[in-house]
Amino acid sequence: MQTIDAVLISFDWKQLLNPDFYVHLPASAWIIAFIIFAETGLFIGFFLPGDSLLFVAGIFSEDLIRSSAIDTGNTHLNLFELIIIIFIAGVLGNMVGYWFGKKSGPLLFHKKDTWYFKQKHLVQAHNFFEERGGGAIIFARFLPIVRTFAPIVAGIVEMDRKKFMLYNIIGSFTWTALMLAGGHYLDRFIRKKYGFELTEHLEVIVIGLVVITTAPIIIKMIRGNKKNKN
Repeated sequence: MQTIDAVLISFDWKQLLNPDFYVHLPASAWIIAFIIFAETGLFIGFFLPGDSLLFVAGIFSEDLIRSSAIDTGNTHLNLFELIIIIFIAGVLGNMVGYWFGKKSGPLLFHKKDTWYFKQKHLVQAHNFFEERGGGAIIFARFLPIVRTFAPIVAGIVEMDRKKFMLYNIIGSFTWTALMLAGGHYLDRFIRKKYGFELTEHLEVIVIGLVVITTAPIIIKMIRGNKKNKN
């Protein structure tokens, strides 16, 4: 893990988009938890890495726990501990988004675009919510940008709070567990089976995850544009 002085000296704003940057910071597990909280609860979080960050965090789960939390001495328990930390951050992030949506209401749909807020992102999340209903809170976890605005839309349409919390908890745990466990166990399997180190090819992994997770949104936008032209 890097020291704080080393991080400050070598810092570049582009690093904020690189998941590998976060896993090597001091108290990295808590920093990643805050990133997930911000991505799911704050407007400014939509550009931050989500799926790729969790996948990479799963690969480095042992180091993250040793430097940031209680090391149980057991690989599986350490991974579960990390899942719980990130899971709670995701739940809290969605709660903040829901509260903000409920308080601000329809005013957001008339808000002008800024560097941190884009009207089209809110509209996309609203349409996704209309199609999927309450289940959108779960599915949105796996879609960049949409997961930032889905809880806000849930608040705007005044979704029942208990129902929202149920979907919120299920969605946060499912997303967190799948991404972290996926990175952790896939890395172990490939290293043992093929002697191949995923950590040496993180750029390819990140690009692949970005393509996979953003493809549904891009396809939906293309289809939407075609329908509008017709």
